[in-house]
Amino acid sequence: MTGTIALQGGGPFTANDDLDAQLLAGVTGPTAGGRVVVLPTADAFEHPERQVAAAMHWGERLSVEVEALMVLRRGEAMEPGAADVVRAARAVYLVGDQPLHLRSVLKDTPVWAAVGEVLAGGGLVVGVGASASCLCDPMVDPRGGAFTLGLGLVTGVTLVPAVETWSGERLHRTLSMAATSQIVVACVPTGAALVRSGGAWERVGKVDVRGELA
Repeated sequence: MTGTIALQGGGPFTANDDLDAQLLAGVTGPTAGGRVVVLPTADAFEHPERQVAAAMHWGERLSVEVEALMVLRRGEAMEPGAADVVRAARAVYLVGDQPLHLRSVLKDTPVWAAVGEVLAGGGLVVGVGASASCLCDPMVDPRGGAFTLGLGLVTGVTLVPAVETWSGERLHRTLSMAATSQIVVACVPTGAALVRSGGAWERVGKVDVRGELA
């Protein structure tokens, strides 16, 4: 991995402007002058247009060119043209609150392969909230707080996003299962993040890590 990956706890396009500006300023390689592609895939059954609108306002604030790629179903993720759009991006942001849908749409598709190519080429890949948890393997299953397969862009750590919204009981159950299985868990509130750019993980904000980050 030669690029940068950021796992933000929540607040896509509203709570992370300072960090986003820093991350985008650090993008290097052939994609440095390109646009930011937003994938609202994990909100396919909610209101993905709201994420798109927020992204456009965010782009105006940060002077960033934004392209929303409406890959909402698996067939769309299989399209070579959609993968080409991602591949040409300076950065890719994955947002939305349905990580299981995100996994089912992107896993083993040309679009997902293109996301990996952006990272390998020195670009930036950002997951926010539940979408950030899906980039990890294992990931937290939102149906009960146990663990399931994620997309695997990040291994060796799983994410509890927007941890301030979790009940004490749910969080305790997840952390107990993680300790039993020796899974490293990062509890990341909205406005905080874990960031990795080639080397060790950096904690931005009040990130609580249970275990040793590789």
